Amino acid sequence: MSNLTVTTASSALPQANVSVGRAWRTVGVVVLLAGMWLLCLLVPSLTDEFPAQWNLGVREAVDGFSQWVISNRITSPVFVYFFDPLSAAIDVFVRAAENILLGAHWAVIIGLTALAGWLLGGWKLALGCALGLFLCGLMGLWPQTMQTLALMIVSVSIALVIGVPLGIACALSDRFDRALRPILDAMQVMPAFVYLIPVVLFFGVARVPAVVATVIYAIPPAVRLTNLGIREVQPAAVEAARAFGSTRGQILRKVQLPLALPAIMAGVNQTIMMALGIVVIAAMVGAGGLGREVYLSLQRLQVGRAFEAGLAIVLIAVILDRLSEALSKIDPTQYAIRDTRSSRVAYSVLRRPSFVGALVILALTALCVFMFQDAFPDEWRLGLAQPIDDLVRWMRDSLFFVTRPLSDFITLYLLNPFRDLLRDVAPWPVVIAAVTVVAYFVSGWRLALGCAVGMFLLGLLGMWPQSMDTLSQVLVTTAMTVLLALPIGIAASQSDGVRRILRPVLDFLQTVPTFVYLVPVVMLFNVGRVPGLIASLLYAIPVGIKLTDLGIRQVSPEAVEAAKAFGSTRGQTIVKVQLPLARSAIALSVNQMIMMVLAMVVIAGMVGGAGLGLEAVIGLTRSETGIGISAGLCIVILAMILDRITQAWAARQS
Repeated sequence: MSNLTVTTASSALPQANVSVGRAWRTVGVVVLLAGMWLLCLLVPSLTDEFPAQWNLGVREAVDGFSQWVISNRITSPVFVYFFDPLSAAIDVFVRAAENILLGAHWAVIIGLTALAGWLLGGWKLALGCALGLFLCGLMGLWPQTMQTLALMIVSVSIALVIGVPLGIACALSDRFDRALRPILDAMQVMPAFVYLIPVVLFFGVARVPAVVATVIYAIPPAVRLTNLGIREVQPAAVEAARAFGSTRGQILRKVQLPLALPAIMAGVNQTIMMALGIVVIAAMVGAGGLGREVYLSLQRLQVGRAFEAGLAIVLIAVILDRLSEALSKIDPTQYAIRDTRSSRVAYSVLRRPSFVGALVILALTALCVFMFQDAFPDEWRLGLAQPIDDLVRWMRDSLFFVTRPLSDFITLYLLNPFRDLLRDVAPWPVVIAAVTVVAYFVSGWRLALGCAVGMFLLGLLGMWPQSMDTLSQVLVTTAMTVLLALPIGIAASQSDGVRRILRPVLDFLQTVPTFVYLVPVVMLFNVGRVPGLIASLLYAIPVGIKLTDLGIRQVSPEAVEAAKAFGSTRGQTIVKVQLPLARSAIALSVNQMIMMVLAMVVIAGMVGGAGLGLEAVIGLTRSETGIGISAGLCIVILAMILDRITQAWAARQS
């Protein structure tokens, strides 16, 4: 017993020393920041705004370049021999796809989609694809749906033609992979809205800039997953091919690419999903389709119509997601017919369920073509818009006593104090020092140096006040999201019933276009920062709930059983066992929620949210390219700082 006591006491000493060390470090940090603050007070110039004379002049340089582009667009060889032919080629492909889809009978499009679903996944997938497209027609959105599909087909095809070869090159060359990685990081971190500013400058408006912006936004997953798939091919398979005398090209074509096909198809799936995520934003530069319906509905505050168009986008996303997922799992050998005699071939084919089902689908398609006109019948109208408009109006009028105080509380006691602290009260050197210290304690001097440089660049780009406004909004929104996601995720992890109830809601929130969130929120809370905060919360909370639920469910059952055996209650087991063991997943969820909140910054700027989002909107809508590019760069810098800090913190929790 005495030995056990001595051992326990000796093991407790290092823990006590660690706690004391942490306390002293905390005190040291507080003293350091307080000393810096006092120094800034003694030097009045440091308490003012970030020195304007230090501005790098990016805005003026970009505006000057924009004027040169506008003045020389017709005569410059860069446009005459590159951008104009490229724009014309893309426009030809998009128009051809639109003409084919809009010119075909609606039943033919539905029938071919159902046939693809039947061949790839069976009758459930076929029925789901057919019903999804049919619902788009019932909501009066058939032409817009076909326009969106045409844009998707061209954009995804170009993204894959570029992304897959780049992924192969990254897999074959570590140097090329390292060189391309920061570019891919910037492409994924930068809000899609910001892509449109330079794209419009070079390609004008309408379909082509929408395609180019969509391609830029959707390329990274194709590159990353192709690279990952090839790198994860078993070395034994590659060595065996080399032993048989295969060349490098033969190994790539006959070994690595076939074995990496599931990962490549996952990249195709993610490319499709990311391309769909930008269709609404692309509508701001003249692209038609479902995105334009959502965008116009937002401007007119037509909640019902926006919901219908958003639901149609969700249906298209689900259809394409399920088809691409089924395509990645298909085994081509199941369709091989090895009997060479014609009679037996015919007999074996007729016995195949896929062939019989295909005949049924083709027969139904032919019947619809014969009975109905080419355009989707107008009399088949599913009126969802009016009931939804009535519901939102009732909520606006009946819940005013809740929404107004809530909006005032969030603005006066959360958003304004944090904004004033970061932007007006705390001197800018203190803010930079605070972020640097946090980064140092999380990961060391390299991250600290990178974050310090990044924060300093925010001022050098002339966007310090706007950046601090945006940072305050992100921090407040993330804190509110965590406070809601954590208990809901815990509840889902403890009950399969709760999880089943939450799943369709979370799937809907993750799939519906972000613009659709804004319409009802603006009607309930008016314009300003609060609608952007609530829309960002709705956009980010699903990933927090899902990762919290997943992390707790992955805790070792033996640990939970041991806690119960020692008499722990359910609450004690959650607090003292499951949450500590799931902290890495929860930390990762915080990282993802911050990134998703920051991705909504620009969209929130369209409804009165201040900060960098509003500057980016001004840059696009008023053709002030310099402001838009500067705001976009600042958003990327903030995103990278927050991402690196939270990623390092999450890694320490594992």
